[in-house]
Amino acid sequence: MIYEVKSPLLGFENIKEMKLSKIDDIFMKLEDKEESGISFTLIDPFAIREYSFDIPLEFQKLLGIEKDSKLLVYNIMIIQEPIEKSTINFLAPVIFNQDNKTMGQIILDNTKYQNYHIVETISSYLSTA
Repeated sequence: MIYEVKSPLLGFENIKEMKLSKIDDIFMKLEDKEESGISFTLIDPFAIREYSFDIPLEFQKLLGIEKDSKLLVYNIMIIQEPIEKSTINFLAPVIFNQDNKTMGQIILDNTKYQNYHIVETISSYLSTA
């Protein structure tokens, strides 16, 4: 699915459209529609931890988010070998409004969301059973 970038991913301000594709029930791939080779692995935070935050009003307006909008929320994951060393950025979620095909990244206030960090290893959330 193609999404119009309304609030750019940090460091990639020139990308205007991105393609979101499902890898499996937890992971997605996000890539530049122009096939520049820029791609990200995203993870569904709700599949691995308690995760909630308020979406700022200006961001809601930017993405046209309404009370009943169908939203997807993912976090960028940096893949490492072994997979347990991979890191997740919980402080900067990527939000997709499925209704109007817009997306953007927000930066959460780390003083308000002290349990979320820019770099958290996935091993913190893997069960050892």
